[in-house]
Amino acid sequence: MSDTFTLDGREIPFEPGQTIMQAALAAGVYIPRLCYHPEFKPHGSCKLCTVKVNGRHTASCTYKAAPGLQVESNTEELNTERRTLVQMLFVEGNHFCPSCEKSGDCQLQATAYELGMMSPHFDHFFPDRPVDASHPDLLLEFNRCILCSLCVRASRDVDRKNVFALAGRGIHSHLIVNAASGRLADTNVALEDKAVQVCPVGVILKKRRGFAVPIGQRTYDAAPISGHVQGSASLTEE
Repeated sequence: MSDTFTLDGREIPFEPGQTIMQAALAAGVYIPRLCYHPEFKPHGSCKLCTVKVNGRHTASCTYKAAPGLQVESNTEELNTERRTLVQMLFVEGNHFCPSCEKSGDCQLQATAYELGMMSPHFDHFFPDRPVDASHPDLLLEFNRCILCSLCVRASRDVDRKNVFALAGRGIHSHLIVNAASGRLADTNVALEDKAVQVCPVGVILKKRRGFAVPIGQRTYDAAPISGHVQGSASLTEE
């Protein structure tokens, strides 16, 4: 019989070694997140999955589940904090959903809807970021990067290629391509790479496939992001 902890008043079973996030997802409970991916070691960088455990803030993707924990997630306080983080992500980059190929499939957009974000709230930064169209099959739209590092981890840990990296610090952090020229065409990235598949926003796009799925028939058009929880939990960590 599995041990349990309490999440927003609901008993959540868990297996030894699982995090709060993993156990919640396995139980079909949505906790907002952007940098978490079930196939990678938790990173804890986006902070959207922050919950209160016994009254203290912590990242649910890294905090190990334990018997008797009292966990709060879906509260007005935490959702207000999450909404502010999402608003910051929208203004820090150049996110214009109506013209974006990823609209309807974008986790940032879907999370904003889930949290009831009605406006960016803050002034836009309008950063001057390049678009790399050098590769014959892929386009890099750096304007939309949210620094989740999923492509970095996928390329390093799954593809074993180290095509992508994050450079700079603080507000100057940005995604780069590991090539002397800085061009994607000068790397060994391929369409089938995991790094190409994991971007939660519209940074890494396949060429000649724009709007292949019509608006209205995309992932989050039929159901909100909270309705896509089942099957998204990762394996228990060692």
